[in-house]
Amino acid sequence: MNLEQYIRDIPDFPKKGILFKDITPLLGDKKALIYTLDALFELIDGKNIDKVVGTEARGFFFGMLLAQKLDAGFVPVRKPGKLPYHTFGASYELEYGTDRLEMHRDAIHKGERVLVHDDVLATGGTAKAVCELVEQTGGIVTQCNFLIELSFLNGRKKLSGYQTKSLLRY
Repeated sequence: MNLEQYIRDIPDFPKKGILFKDITPLLGDKKALIYTLDALFELIDGKNIDKVVGTEARGFFFGMLLAQKLDAGFVPVRKPGKLPYHTFGASYELEYGTDRLEMHRDAIHKGERVLVHDDVLATGGTAKAVCELVEQTGGIVTQCNFLIELSFLNGRKKLSGYQTKSLLRY
């Protein structure tokens, strides 16, 4: 299946000069959705995962489904002030600014094997921050996986040392 036909380009979103990869057409097509989930699952080496960490908000879509398929727990990583319990955070740079992510302190236990999932790998700042949060809890990042990788932004460089896989590359 050609998944690229389900990815819509939105110019100048969220700000001028950014070409946003909109995955909502893919999410809305049941055959493309199932195919994508299966393909993302096949990217995962070993499949011995205790927790899947999904990054707000689009990393939640397939992150939850992968957790279910892996018989693993799911951990949401969110923007500041969105999680109700004791959190800690990490700041990171985006291709269009800076931001911060938070995770519950008790979400991952020492030695748990963690898959970090997000929809897009761009500059790598978001994923690197998530990996740092996982490691601060004592978790082990076994792999980072993405639906889309924007290769021209060299995000993979920031994730050197982590096994990184993506389904689509632009």
